[in-house]
Amino acid sequence: MPHECISVFDIFKIGVGPSSSHTLGPWRAAMRFIGELEATGKLASVQQLSILLYGSLAKTGHGHGTDIAIQLGLSGEDPVTCDVNDIDAKVEKIRRDKQLHLHGQFTIGFDPLTDIQFLYDESLPFHPNALTFLVTLQDGEQLASTWYSIGGGFVVKEGEIAGGGKNNVDLPFPVDTARQLLQWCIKTGYSISELVMENETAWRSEADTKAGVLRIWEVMRDCIYRGCHTTGELPGGLKVGRRAAALNLKLLKGRTYTDYNSWVEAIRAGGEHFSYTLDWVSCFALAVNEENASFGRVVTAPTNGAAGVIPAVLQYFITFCDGLHTEKIIQFVLTASEVGSIFKKRATISAAMGGCQAEIGVSSAMAAAALTECMGGSQRQVLMAAEIAMEHHLGLTCDPIGGLVQVPCIERNTMGAIKAITASQLALQSNPELAKVSLDAVVKTMWETAQDMNSKYKETSDGGLAVNIPISLPEC
Repeated sequence: MPHECISVFDIFKIGVGPSSSHTLGPWRAAMRFIGELEATGKLASVQQLSILLYGSLAKTGHGHGTDIAIQLGLSGEDPVTCDVNDIDAKVEKIRRDKQLHLHGQFTIGFDPLTDIQFLYDESLPFHPNALTFLVTLQDGEQLASTWYSIGGGFVVKEGEIAGGGKNNVDLPFPVDTARQLLQWCIKTGYSISELVMENETAWRSEADTKAGVLRIWEVMRDCIYRGCHTTGELPGGLKVGRRAAALNLKLLKGRTYTDYNSWVEAIRAGGEHFSYTLDWVSCFALAVNEENASFGRVVTAPTNGAAGVIPAVLQYFITFCDGLHTEKIIQFVLTASEVGSIFKKRATISAAMGGCQAEIGVSSAMAAAALTECMGGSQRQVLMAAEIAMEHHLGLTCDPIGGLVQVPCIERNTMGAIKAITASQLALQSNPELAKVSLDAVVKTMWETAQDMNSKYKETSDGGLAVNIPISLPEC
């Protein structure tokens, strides 16, 4: 059986909030679909285009900006490089003009209110996050192309094998399970991050991998800093106020800093009291996910809904554990990615498939593992930390109020970050040889729990807090 090959840059993707599976995934599907039309010479012949959204994409699509993402993707905008400050204006122009500029080249008539259909009561069997592009060409030919957003920004076309061409890569150390990972580490003497780096050379040079990882960190860092200095109300109609900036100002006793480095030094100088550190970890996580909820630029880690956990724990390591060293940051990200890839291969990182345990739980396990390696833990302690973190997220439901990635999603990132740090500390103070539960066992359990979980707790806003908190959102 071929190994699924997942790179660090598959787990960590630069994009736009608020959801990796409901925003980034559909955005990428739209880009790929337009790319296929262009490659086959049919793009210039498109006369009419409509989109059908199924299942979870339909039920929470408005709140997650699925319709916005698709329009941007069809227009040729790239989530990695687009100006997030122009998103509202671009989408409003499409709505007002009732025209779509396909790939920035060909204009067709398009009304988002009628040409994007939310099929709330229809689902496709392969995955809850499904969308179909329906095209009519000028000669009357009709095309239909169905895509699935399977979590973390990964997309699969109907009939396509997940992973695509990446499975053709010959990795020196193929890994599908935590047991295999540990066996390779024992055989080679490599740390987990070193093993990951060796595998990454199957795609690119070590220098390019390091540069790419540091770019990932730069986006995370900027997101934290920006979120800690932006006030106001989150979009979407819940009227949720931003809290990170106020908490940042309170913890710094009203002082402000105009650059990241001086800001970190000021935080570090504030002390090491437990409650002080705890407040900052929460502040870091809040900052990222408030940016995510505002269509800001974030990194899937491994998803957008859980984008704050890993940056918060990494920022904690940098600030309070003297971790502001390039090699340590690279080590952290590489280790985290390997744990995330194991969950992706053996279970899921999609809340639509597994509830929030598949997002916050996985991100917490990734962060716990990464922190443990950077703090000097053995390979077994790293895997133990990941297991502990996930074990205490098992069964966590996904029940976003109003279909928005705000309540309870933003606060859950603070909890995931704190649990990751606690799990790491427990693992570092424990003998992993005496552990009763392996990481593979908890991955298997998470997947079984996901399969048993009622669909109303899987990112549909049909259960939990989503139905027990009375709200009144504006008309879409």
